[in-house]
Amino acid sequence: MQLDTLPVLEGRSVTLRQAQTDDAEARFRLGNPPEILEMLGVSRDAVRPPTLESAAKWVQDLIDHPRAWVIETDRLIGDVRLDRIDMQDKRASLAIGILDQECLGKGLGTEVIMLVLGHAFRDLKLHRISIRVLSYNARALRCYQKCGFLIEGRERETAFINGQWYDDFIMGLLEHEFKPPLRLSESSSS
Repeated sequence: MQLDTLPVLEGRSVTLRQAQTDDAEARFRLGNPPEILEMLGVSRDAVRPPTLESAAKWVQDLIDHPRAWVIETDRLIGDVRLDRIDMQDKRASLAIGILDQECLGKGLGTEVIMLVLGHAFRDLKLHRISIRVLSYNARALRCYQKCGFLIEGRERETAFINGQWYDDFIMGLLEHEFKPPLRLSESSSS
């Protein structure tokens, strides 16, 4: 598979697809929930309400990214990306952001990650996916571990959030450790 082809990944409850310019309005409506952004490493005093311009930039950044998808249920709820893809060493890092509070704690993040991992290992033939997570983000840690990621290390005091230093956990998953769900489907529309 060529890196320039971004497939639509479909799961039971979510669809991952390439961003489109008309997604800006949906991103704007999601807002910038401080509780969620704090889990992504943003201090509460740095959170600003989105503007249509910032929402359009968010969408354009996803469009310009070679492996970024918007996450949809019946509406846009966030994004997921494979970053720093290295085809020589067959590795990448994963980043996910579900920005709709109503969608947290329902297994959607796990479904999204499993779809992306299936694509990364099966289609891109990658060997390793890494992820980093703030030490206080217990929900994300549980999700990543449920997907098979193992904690490989800790970077001490790497994030200064709300006036305090926090650690990052470095997690990894190798292709032979990946256990895809029984029903992992994908369509190849771009």
